[in-house]
Amino acid sequence: MEDQPSPEMPAPEHIRPDGVDDDTVSAVGTLSEALETVERARGQLYEFHQLMGHADLLLGNAIDELREAGHSKIADRLQEKMLGRNTIPGRWTFQIVEEFDDGYWDEFRSHERTVRDELLEGKRHIFEAEMKENRRTHGRQGHEATP
Repeated sequence: MEDQPSPEMPAPEHIRPDGVDDDTVSAVGTLSEALETVERARGQLYEFHQLMGHADLLLGNAIDELREAGHSKIADRLQEKMLGRNTIPGRWTFQIVEEFDDGYWDEFRSHERTVRDELLEGKRHIFEAEMKENRRTHGRQGHEATP
C-alpha cells in the first residue's frame, strides 16, 4: 500500500525549497500576483472582444429592421459606415486579442515561469501556501492542508 500524504502536511509542490529566504518568496509572490492581474486584464480583453462581436451582430439586425421598416437610406449608411468596421485601425478585436496573447501575455508568462524555475524550483504559490499553513487551524475539519 502506497504511503498517502497526510492531509495535515502541505503537498511537496507547495513547500519552500531549502535555502530560499522570505524576501525571495515575497518577491516571487508579487511577480506572480502581477501575472494574475494581467490574466484578469486578459479576461477583460476577451470580454471586450465578445461584446464588440455581439454589438456588430446586433447592428446587422438593426440594419435589417430599419430596411424592412422603409428606412433604406439610413440602413445603407449604417451598413457602409459601421457594419464590420475595424475597432482600431486595421484590426477587429480578434486581432487585438491575438496580438496581446502572442506578445505581452506570452512574454510575461514565460518570464514569470523562468523566475520561479530559477528561484523556487518551479514551484507555484509558495507565498500563498505558507499563508494557508499559518492561518489554518491544524487538525480541524475543513482546514486540511491537502484534499
